[in-house]
Amino acid sequence: MLDGIFTGLSTAVMPFNLLMVVVGCFAGTFIGMLPGLGPISAVALMIPITYGLDPSSGIILMAGVYYGAVFGGSTSSILINAPGCASTVVTAFDGYPLAQQNQAGKALALAAYSSFTGGTVGALALLFAAPALAKVSLSFQSTDYFALMILGLTAVAAFSGKGQVLKALLMTVFGLMIATVGTDTTSGATRFTFGSIDLIDGVSFLLLAMATFALTEVVMTVLKGEHREEEEQVDMSKLGSMKLSREEIKEVAPTIGRSSVFGFLVGVLPGAGATIASFLAYGLERNLASAKEKLKFGKGSLRGLAAPESANNAASTGSFVPLLTLGIPGSGTTAIMLGALIAYGIQPGPRLFLDHPDVFWSVIISMYFGNLVLLILNLPLIPYISKLLVIPRPILIPMILFFSITGVYLVSFNTFDIQMMVVITVIAIFLKLLEFPMAPMLLGYILGGLMETNLSRALVISDGSLAFLWERPLTLAIISIAVIVLVVPPLLDLVRNRNRTRGPEVAVNEGEG
Repeated sequence: MLDGIFTGLSTAVMPFNLLMVVVGCFAGTFIGMLPGLGPISAVALMIPITYGLDPSSGIILMAGVYYGAVFGGSTSSILINAPGCASTVVTAFDGYPLAQQNQAGKALALAAYSSFTGGTVGALALLFAAPALAKVSLSFQSTDYFALMILGLTAVAAFSGKGQVLKALLMTVFGLMIATVGTDTTSGATRFTFGSIDLIDGVSFLLLAMATFALTEVVMTVLKGEHREEEEQVDMSKLGSMKLSREEIKEVAPTIGRSSVFGFLVGVLPGAGATIASFLAYGLERNLASAKEKLKFGKGSLRGLAAPESANNAASTGSFVPLLTLGIPGSGTTAIMLGALIAYGIQPGPRLFLDHPDVFWSVIISMYFGNLVLLILNLPLIPYISKLLVIPRPILIPMILFFSITGVYLVSFNTFDIQMMVVITVIAIFLKLLEFPMAPMLLGYILGGLMETNLSRALVISDGSLAFLWERPLTLAIISIAVIVLVVPPLLDLVRNRNRTRGPEVAVNEGEG
């Protein structure tokens, strides 16, 4: 192992490979900032360029583009509420409110520090634990994945305000319903397509995210009226300080540490990816927060911004574990990278670090350099990137519309998707006016497909019996955690309410005595 690490280090520090890290990070960050493109599009754009490079340099370049795009995607989420990619949707929940509170500089700086920490923790864990973690990811079966998705759905309370749990549950069900549109992956039958060929592939997540966040926000801004728009414009021009106080650092440090480790572990599981990691980390952090701190989530909480940013970068690194050690892509982006490796004549799998140690270890070591480059590139640019907020609304709104619509169109090259996006935007505006939260719908949509696929497989294995929920210790443990997460918070609220009502009664009795 030590010989392999030294081989990888000597390959990664070659001037040309270091240049590939810088180029990849810069290109990825820029592409990630554009709403709709995201890491899959960014890596796909690099494939023709990598054909002329040796395998190590080519994969290092694509890896740099990958985590650069995830890193850059947070910028548009924070500044204009238009997520650059799926894994930065959660960043908008607290990042955008911070920007509206004249703290755009602080939000972007915190996102940069959180991303760097998450990526670094992921790179170090990948360096020392990749072979062992490959065995862990192999031990997960469809029953365990189903239980994990159930645990993910319990995070729905994290995306609902006080007294809005029922609305959040309804929106989760709505998201699960949207996930069933299209072709059933198990039987191949089409469902809820209403005879339309355009719906055979289902509804795109990017389409859903852009419609419910970017376009809805644009329309809501227009509906607010011109006089309020002018007031907001004056406030928004104050970009705020980039510095975090000592108290704020103490507040977010444990969150960043927890979310980095958690995000990496989720990323290791094939098919989970950075998007699920960011949603689950946000839900976990809110559940751990005090009652007072919970009220800040969704309104500009620093912990609410740090958690998904740490988790999605750590998960991006973690997704290389199943790719490099098992030959199984952990996400859509690593699936493209798998194709690139095979095109080089390299078969990812258990023998990769023996047959091609230069490729295996150099990619892992370059990830640390990449995160360092991203931090150095992005921190000095924050004051200039933040100027995006000063652009007059009459110019900014058409820009957001253009990038949102173009981003969705470039995924499928189908005008039906644009029409669908408009319909979903109208529905989202109506629901938002009724104060229904949008995030639970996206959570339900993301987990819906994975839940259904793994439930089908689990039922086949157990001959249609639900006994699979308790037969495997790992499945039972995850289901038990999900039940605890779901039941304990309401019980604690009930106890607190009883104590509050008893307090005045005791005081009255003492007064009478």
